[in-house]
Amino acid sequence: MVSGGHFLAFAALTFLMVVVPGPSVLFTISRALTAGRREALLTVLGNATGVYAQVVAVAFGLGAIVQSSAAVFTAIKLAGAVYLVYLGVQAIRHRRKLTEVFASEVRASSGRLLTLMRDGFVVGFANPKSIVFLAAILPQFVDYPAGSVPLQILVLGIALPVIALLSDSAWALVAGTARAWFARSPKRLELLGGTGGVVMIGLGTSLAVSGRD
Repeated sequence: MVSGGHFLAFAALTFLMVVVPGPSVLFTISRALTAGRREALLTVLGNATGVYAQVVAVAFGLGAIVQSSAAVFTAIKLAGAVYLVYLGVQAIRHRRKLTEVFASEVRASSGRLLTLMRDGFVVGFANPKSIVFLAAILPQFVDYPAGSVPLQILVLGIALPVIALLSDSAWALVAGTARAWFARSPKRLELLGGTGGVVMIGLGTSLAVSGRD
C-alpha cells in the first residue's frame, strides 16, 4: 500500500500545483460571479469529480497514452477548449437574465444541479494541466515492489481532487461575495455576465493554443 511519506510528499507537490490558478480556478470565479456561490460550489464539486476521473484514467493506462500521444492530448485539450467557449457564448447571450435570476432566488431544480456539476466535470476532466501533471508525476510516487500499482495510484490521486475542492471552494466563496455588489445594479450584472462570458471564451481559446508544458 501507499506509505504515509509518499502520500504527504505527493500532497505537498499537488498543493503547489493547485495554488497556481489555472482553467478550473478561472472557470469557478466566472461561474461564481455570473451565477452565484451555490452554483459555483456545485461546479467545483463536478470539477473535482472530473479531476479524479483523470486519476482513474492514469491508474488504468490512459495517462501514459496522453503523455506519449500528441493526438490524444490535443483531442482532450480541444474538447475542453470548445466546451469553455460554448459556455462563454451562452453566458454572453443570457447576460440580461442575470437580474431576473438573482432577484427570484428560486432554488435550482435537480436537472439544473446536474447541469452545473456536468459543466464542472467536463472542465475538470479536459484540463490538460492536471492530466499531464498526473501522467508525469503520479507514477513516481508509487512503490512498485509493493504491488497493486493501480490501487496505489487511486489512493495517491485522492490528494488532487480534495485539495482542489478546498482551494476552488474558497475562490468560489470570495467571488460569490463580490457578486453581491454587482447585484445592486442591473447594468452591473449585465456587464458582469458579458465579462464572465468573455473570460470563458478567452480561457477556452488560450487552452486550445497551449502546449504540453
